[in-house]
Amino acid sequence: MPNVKMYKRHMNIFWWANRWIHIKFISRELTSICVAIYSLVLLLYVWAVLKGPEEFEAFSSVMRSPVVLVLHVLLLGGLLFHSITWFNLAPKAMVVKLGGTKVPGTLIVLMNYAGWVVISLVLVWLLLAA
Repeated sequence: MPNVKMYKRHMNIFWWANRWIHIKFISRELTSICVAIYSLVLLLYVWAVLKGPEEFEAFSSVMRSPVVLVLHVLLLGGLLFHSITWFNLAPKAMVVKLGGTKVPGTLIVLMNYAGWVVISLVLVWLLLAA
């Protein structure tokens, strides 16, 4: 068999930086790191609660430090971007049919936002009632 070289197309590591749609896609995927960090913080809070009041207060004081608060603001921005882009992508990710008709994508997006607002209001109410 002759010595055959396979053609390998060179792919730059920043291939996605040429078009806005790719930048938005990669950015949304990277913001899943924000989701993971917030999940970890929630688990650490649960762990601190289970350890007792002293551990909970110590962890809460760390969470109130200025550096951590700035980090939370940045993470919240990432989470908002992630959520908004996911809600806008939902009609493409799932097709909903009622009877024999397809539900319009706009209605799916609006229902996602409505659910987000309702859940947020319930959480705010629960926090203020405590």
